[in-house]
Amino acid sequence: MSEQGSTTANEGHQYPPDPELAKTANARPEMKEQGLEEFWGEQGTQRLDWFTPYDTVLEWELPYAKWFVGGKLNACYNCVDRHVENGKGDKVALHVVPDDGPDSLESRDITYAQLQEQVVKFANGLKELGVGKGVPVGIYMQMIPEAVVAMLACARLGAPHTVVFGGFSGKAVAERCNDLEAKVLITQDEAMRGGKTAPQKTNADEGLDAGPTSIEKVVVVRRSGNEIPMSDRDIYLDDLVADVSGDPESCPCEPMDAEDLLFLLYTSGSTGKPKGVVHTTAGYLLGVATTHDLVFDVKEDSVYWCAADIGWVTGHSYIVYGPLCNGVTQVLFEGTPGYPDKDVWWKIIEKYGVTILYTSPTAIRSHMKWGEQYAQSRDLSSIKILGSVGEPINPEAWEWYREHVGAGKAPIMDTWWQTETGHILITPLPGITTLKPGMAQQPFPGVRPEVRDDEGNELGAEETGNLVLTAPWPGMMRGLYKDDQRFRDTYWSKYSDAYFAGDGAKYDADGDIMLMGRIDDVVNVSGHRLSTFEVESALVEHADVAEAAVASRKDPDTGQAIVAFVSLVGDKEGSEELEQALREQVAQSIGKLARPATVIFARDLPKTRSGKIMRRLLKNIAEGEELGDTTTLVDPTVVTDMQKQVSG
Repeated sequence: MSEQGSTTANEGHQYPPDPELAKTANARPEMKEQGLEEFWGEQGTQRLDWFTPYDTVLEWELPYAKWFVGGKLNACYNCVDRHVENGKGDKVALHVVPDDGPDSLESRDITYAQLQEQVVKFANGLKELGVGKGVPVGIYMQMIPEAVVAMLACARLGAPHTVVFGGFSGKAVAERCNDLEAKVLITQDEAMRGGKTAPQKTNADEGLDAGPTSIEKVVVVRRSGNEIPMSDRDIYLDDLVADVSGDPESCPCEPMDAEDLLFLLYTSGSTGKPKGVVHTTAGYLLGVATTHDLVFDVKEDSVYWCAADIGWVTGHSYIVYGPLCNGVTQVLFEGTPGYPDKDVWWKIIEKYGVTILYTSPTAIRSHMKWGEQYAQSRDLSSIKILGSVGEPINPEAWEWYREHVGAGKAPIMDTWWQTETGHILITPLPGITTLKPGMAQQPFPGVRPEVRDDEGNELGAEETGNLVLTAPWPGMMRGLYKDDQRFRDTYWSKYSDAYFAGDGAKYDADGDIMLMGRIDDVVNVSGHRLSTFEVESALVEHADVAEAAVASRKDPDTGQAIVAFVSLVGDKEGSEELEQALREQVAQSIGKLARPATVIFARDLPKTRSGKIMRRLLKNIAEGEELGDTTTLVDPTVVTDMQKQVSG
């Protein structure tokens, strides 16, 4: 990628670490100086309980790594049983908050002892269906505690799981389960979202019945309690576990080799079928537990909330395996940010005394759009650490998050990682890093990144290039399921000696890293490659803009032209004057070349239920192409309105 500077309204803003936080921080500066195997080997000994100790920290034969060779352990044991055995059975594991918020009569707490009993019963029920070590299981559920229990029950048995995001279609469920050759699917009767029910089991049936399937049994959790079609293939969970034991001795945790498969998680490829990302047991578990502890400065009395979904890697790593391995109390919220009220998140934080909040820039910008009055109406003084995940966070959202959620003092951990990396790799650390808004900044201890040009040369400060990783890390993917060549071609062919992340990045003069978004999120205007993230950040600097996303369209003069999709704060409406003001805003912030050729004002941006902006649709709209599948959107009418503006 060619050199392209970045200017933001917050350039030069820095926030030194709080000296009091530095005194008690879990992360220590000297960790950065440790060797790769020294650091991770020390963490492996301290953080995990092993049935058989490992004898070798790392075996590395590019592109495959083996971590903690010779060791045997079980992820469920580390996440549940050992806490009960260590006298923490009465500690709350999950504050369960249903769709209608923390005031609901369905709100409840699950302790570690109760979690253990539920996991054991679920595992014993699965054994009745023939599930055991090496027998794959599919999970297609919403954010209910049974989803967490199901994952842990599979881990207890040594049964690899693949979780399919609850908002995906039945076809996606069938495709993923068939690829893994899963024998059992776990789902729920209906989903509860925004006060409404939505089909879940029925969606799954449509996918499974559309063609040959590996699924032999479907376990159904009662959530809505409404009547749904059931066949001989189906069994309700409460019937399955009615007569099984919850005693852990009745279902001991299966000893697993360090490199045994823990789960597959499918991630969309730019072409072809979804990629089945392979994650194994020991390295992944250690990676998520270590990063969770050090990045979020977890204490014994922490109340942690990751506002993600278990259907994505963030939910696997920072709702299930990392936090539970560390024995924390956390919030599990079934619902959406704006229901039943726009202050529901802040009610949750106030009620449970949440100390750590980890969420996405998209969610933060939604709250910005609604206004800070909702956050200000609640007591958020318990917050100590904030986190951001999923995409680069623009500096304006970063500052709003710190000011209105973190009382102007809580440090923000802007984290970079991927489904393929398993856990956080680039991030500030509490008590150590001087924070810069909108920058992930520093590699986590034991992580070795570089920024390179297309020829493989390492770039200097302020030169935008490709982010690569030059050394292995414990949670790294162990290939793509049954597709070694695609794994090598996708991640290891561009550079012979490094993992190619597919993200753009640059160092600043201090050696801190700024992520620029996906490399394919680049617009080429008259031969100048512009990061869509930079243009979006410039647009959001305007006081009237709540959120912005940028796509390109073909242009006969410049090759590509920038099309900006803009959502405004409050009830403000777009105008020609505002469009010109926004174009000038971008020109001043980045340069005249970056000015959008077209600005589309929208009441919202097309988002999936996980909160991600569906950028493919923006590209389709900008080019006047057919949209294709929009079923995973929260509100499909948003794109219809945009199309009318473009065509009109």
